[in-house]
Amino acid sequence: MEKSFIIVESPSKAKTINKYLGKEYVVEASVGHIKNLPKSKLGVDVDDSFAVVYETIDGKGDVIEKLRTQAKKAKAVFIATDPDREGEAIAAHIADEIKDVNKNIKRVLFHEITESGIKEAMAHPRSIDKHLVKSQQARRAMDRIVGYKISPWVWKTMYYGLSAGRVQSVALRLICEREEAIRAFVPVEYWSVTGEFRAGASDPFLAKLVKVAGDDPKIPDETSMRGYLEDIRKQQFEISNVERKPVKRNAPAPFITSTLQQEAARRLRLSAKRTMMLAQKLYEGVEIGEEGRTGLITYMRTDSTRLSEEAVKHVREYIFENYGKEYLPKEPRLFKKGKASQDAHEAIRPTSIKYTPKFLKKFLDKDMLALYELIWNRFVACQMSPAQFEQYTVEVKGGDYLFRATDQVSVFRGFLQVFDDMEEENGAEKEDADPTSKLPQQLTVGQSAQLSDLIPRQHFTKPPPRYTEATLVKELESLGIGRPSTYALIVSTVIGRTYVEQKDRKLYATDLGLQVNKLLVQYFPEIFNVSFTAKMEAELDTIASGKEEYIDVMKDFYIPFHSALEKVDKKASSIKKSLQEDAKELCDVCGKPMIIKWGRNGRFMACTGYPSCKNTKPLAEDQEKHQHMAGMKCELCGGDMVVKAGKFGTFLGCSNYPTCKNTKPITTGIKCPKCKTGDLIERKTKKGKRTFYGCSRYPECDFASWDRLVNEVCTSCGNPYLLAKYTQAKGEFLKCPECKEEFVREEVAASA
Repeated sequence: MEKSFIIVESPSKAKTINKYLGKEYVVEASVGHIKNLPKSKLGVDVDDSFAVVYETIDGKGDVIEKLRTQAKKAKAVFIATDPDREGEAIAAHIADEIKDVNKNIKRVLFHEITESGIKEAMAHPRSIDKHLVKSQQARRAMDRIVGYKISPWVWKTMYYGLSAGRVQSVALRLICEREEAIRAFVPVEYWSVTGEFRAGASDPFLAKLVKVAGDDPKIPDETSMRGYLEDIRKQQFEISNVERKPVKRNAPAPFITSTLQQEAARRLRLSAKRTMMLAQKLYEGVEIGEEGRTGLITYMRTDSTRLSEEAVKHVREYIFENYGKEYLPKEPRLFKKGKASQDAHEAIRPTSIKYTPKFLKKFLDKDMLALYELIWNRFVACQMSPAQFEQYTVEVKGGDYLFRATDQVSVFRGFLQVFDDMEEENGAEKEDADPTSKLPQQLTVGQSAQLSDLIPRQHFTKPPPRYTEATLVKELESLGIGRPSTYALIVSTVIGRTYVEQKDRKLYATDLGLQVNKLLVQYFPEIFNVSFTAKMEAELDTIASGKEEYIDVMKDFYIPFHSALEKVDKKASSIKKSLQEDAKELCDVCGKPMIIKWGRNGRFMACTGYPSCKNTKPLAEDQEKHQHMAGMKCELCGGDMVVKAGKFGTFLGCSNYPTCKNTKPITTGIKCPKCKTGDLIERKTKKGKRTFYGCSRYPECDFASWDRLVNEVCTSCGNPYLLAKYTQAKGEFLKCPECKEEFVREEVAASA
């Protein structure tokens, strides 16, 4: 009997699907893409309608042959690659390879890897969507043109090996502009005043000064503050307003790709890349005991908050049975479609309400369970009743001064029983909270109030916060840059290129990133800007919907791009020279002037006599960072050990090189807290994306810490060192790893 042949991308997905389909089906995996643009050339013919040349990926020849063999024997071929534009492009490439051996090719979309989801998809096959394929091709062509045209120009102006990307460079621009705003920020002093009042026999309560003669209070300095305090104490106060009003808070929408990445970063501290990897596993299927391999969530690359009627029906039944009718709204909740949403998929949700986090606990590892529980809770909560509060506001007035206190009491928790929607933090270091107290309930309008104390507090305005992965994704989404399938790649790319460094979950533009961004923005202002990139994203969507043609959108992109490149390409040599600075130092080998230039390890000093003299030195400030290493002698020859620059950054090398080739890592000046013998040194992970601190005696001593160690004794328990920590709520602070005591120290912020 002839069998039907199903082709998917992932081997694990193939295993899950095999479980639900009978013997009349054969399921194989392409293991991702089978074709790609060539590595050694552009692969896009800009002179011939932007025709794209794809080549078989190395090692995929055997996969293609296996697919052809199975397709030849099958009565029908169903290509079930991922249900997005990239999956559509993979399906088109597979179809091109097998259409000569089997013309009965159909496309199916598995939005969830469950028995019902697979049967639903198999019942509604369609042909490959050429518009989606062209849209994906346009994205690849644009990205390839930018990468292959701009990157060589950056090499000419800085050094070989750098790269530029169409979307990633705009993300870099956002990070660099934020960095520049932080550096340029000048804090401004201001003061707030809180009064402690008592009305009759009530308990004392605190209220904040909110109006002076009807305007917002402006107290710029301590002198002004003292004048206000003196005048406030002269006033007679009374309760001028008491207001109680009900407040409702609706549950947030179910997750889409961007909000899942944001919440996973905020709550679980997962990177966008890690979040999507875990979500992919949950989507493709996990072994859950006797039920076998089962897909646990719907497709995780989506910008739609839409939910199927069946899913809503089941979750409403679950809410009624487990929480009661008061937690269930009369009608199902619907959510507005975002301005850029294509609504091609459902929101991210569990595939079945019966798979509770508690049930899955023994089948999932810690991170997978945490992410699944986050998705589960958000999905259940989105169909629950609003949380209800009573907001209690009291105003106290005396002369021109109005003080206000607000209290909020929970009346009905509603969806908060399942999902605590903590107010999203945008990465800003929160200002110290004003003093608070519980408001007495018996206060009435006109009641006399006695001022018992005034509490002045000094504040300083704060710079805009640095982006985190989560807030950068949120910003990209709001600006219309990137799409669900690209957010994680955008973030990981700018970090991987060392244009951006991630410390304490915040994204810092490196000196290299700032310089590359400066070049791209200065010489390609029309290309690497938010509005142009967002416009191109929107035009890619018009190709997908069939409203625009591939060649027209490519022309809209390429004509201004090519014009800008032509203008600056001839200036590359002069631009490179303009980036060099006089080091104001003579070469200690040949006596010629030294210049500061860019290289693989950043800025360094080089002799102008190159190539006859190849002397290089680290910058003075780089050497100053390591003053604690000054005076060290080479244990092999007795020469001075000096700071040098190498492939993996700065290190100590013998000044008698090349006669003596002794080298040592640069330490932090802190002894290893574990072995007490080695020194702590700054290290990089294997891929160089994250910094950590480890013992110089590794592998004999395996001490390692993600947190920077500070050479300060804990005043509470005497531990010889503290950890430099950061949270969005607290900002920078020190924490003892032993007694967990926390200290807010100015030097931590200054050195961050």
